[in-house]
Amino acid sequence: MRMIPFYARLRGIVSPVGFCMRALLVLLHRWFGLFIAAFLIIAGLTGAVISWDHELDEWLNPHLFTSQSQGEPLPMLELVRHVENADPRVRASFFALEAEPGHNAEIWVDAKVNPDTGRRYELGYDHAFVDPVTGEIVGKREWGEISLHPEHLMSFLYKLHFTLHLPEWNGINRWGIWLMGAAAMVWLFDTFIAMALTLPRKRRTQKPAGKSWLQRWKPAWMIRRGAGAYKLNFDLHRAVGLWVFGLLLMLAFTSFSLNLYREIFYPVMSMVSETTPGPFETRTPTALHDPVEPQVGWPELFAKARTEADNRGWEEPIGDTFYSDNFAVFGVRFYYPGEDHDSGGMKVKSLYYDGKSADLIGDEVPWEGTAADVFNQLQFPLHSGRIAGLPGRIIVSIMGIAVAMLSITGLVIWWKKRKARVASKRRKQDAALTATSAT
Repeated sequence: MRMIPFYARLRGIVSPVGFCMRALLVLLHRWFGLFIAAFLIIAGLTGAVISWDHELDEWLNPHLFTSQSQGEPLPMLELVRHVENADPRVRASFFALEAEPGHNAEIWVDAKVNPDTGRRYELGYDHAFVDPVTGEIVGKREWGEISLHPEHLMSFLYKLHFTLHLPEWNGINRWGIWLMGAAAMVWLFDTFIAMALTLPRKRRTQKPAGKSWLQRWKPAWMIRRGAGAYKLNFDLHRAVGLWVFGLLLMLAFTSFSLNLYREIFYPVMSMVSETTPGPFETRTPTALHDPVEPQVGWPELFAKARTEADNRGWEEPIGDTFYSDNFAVFGVRFYYPGEDHDSGGMKVKSLYYDGKSADLIGDEVPWEGTAADVFNQLQFPLHSGRIAGLPGRIIVSIMGIAVAMLSITGLVIWWKKRKARVASKRRKQDAALTATSAT
C-alpha cells in the first residue's frame, strides 16, 4: 500500500479545521457586530462631537460662560458660600480656585439628604454659574439632562456617550456604564476577529508563481472603483477597518477600561502587574443616597495641601478641588491654567485627603509610579486623544465617524446577505414543492 506523506495527511486535517474555524469566526463576527452596532453608532457619533465639548458648549451658551462684569473678582470661597447660602439643600463638590478671565465661575454641587425621605434632594441642577465680580448666580443646569436645548446639548451627548442615559434602579446608577463597558469588551474581541477575517485564505492548490501571501492580502486594503454599491459598501467596511485597526483597538480597550475600571480593569491590572492603589481603589463607596458629610473646611484643606505640595517641590498652583461624598475623599489638583483640559490630565498633580480626619491618604503624579500606574493614567488621555493635543482630538473625531461608518456598513452587509439567504431558502422550498407536486 502506498504511504501518504505526513505533510499531505496533515494538510488534509488542517484544511477542514481551518474552514470550520473561519466559519466560526464569521458567525462570531456577525453576532458580535449585531450586538454592538447600535452602541458603536451612538458612541462613535457622540464621540466625534464631544471631543470639542468645551468649545461648543461655550459657543452655544455665552450667557452662561461669559462674564459681563468689570472689576476685581471675589475670592472663590466667597462665591462658593453664595451658592450654598442660596440653596441650603446643596454642598459644593467641585470648583476651580480661579475663574478664567472673562468667564463666570462654575461651581458644582451635590444634593444633601432630605431628612424626611432619607434620599438626596431632587435639585434639578448640579452646578451653577456665578459672576465672579458680583457673586450673582446667572444660571443653573444639570449635567447630562436629557434635552436638546443648547444649554444641555453637549452634556446630554457626553453622558449618552458612555451611559446611554439609563436611569438609576435599585439604588445603582451605573447600569448604562456597565452596559457600554460590556459592549466595549465585545468590540475589543470582535476587532481581532475582523482582522483575522481579512487575511487571505490558504490555497489548496499551488499558488501562482510570484504571488506572495502579502500580495494576496493587498486587495483587502483597497477600495474598488466602479464596482457597484454593495462592493463599495463591503470595501469601505473591510479596508477602512484595516487602515485604522490600531486606533480601533485603542478606542475599544480604553472604552472598556474606563467604563469597567473598578469592576474589571484595575483588579486585573493588579494581578498581572504591580500597581499603587489610591483611595478610589481601596475604599468601598457608600450607597448613592448615603453620602458622608465632610468634617473638614476648604481653607483648612487648602492650607494642608499647599504645605504638602511645597514640601514636595511642586511649583504649580492649586487648580481645582473636589469632594466625593460617597468615598469621603477630598481631592486637590495642581496645574497651571489650561493644562487640565489640554493634556487630558497628564499635567495635573493630585493630593487626596480623608473627608473626616483631613489625613493625607494618597497622591497621583503623572508619568510617575510603576509601569502599571502610568498605563492606568493614560487611559482617558488616549481615549480622548488629548495625549496628542489638538491633532489627537482631530484624529479621535475622525475615528468617531469611522466607527459609526464601520457599524452601519456592517449592518448593510448583514442585511444583504440575510436577504440572499432567505431568497435562496425560499427557492429551495419552492423547488421541493414543485418536485413533490410533480410526483
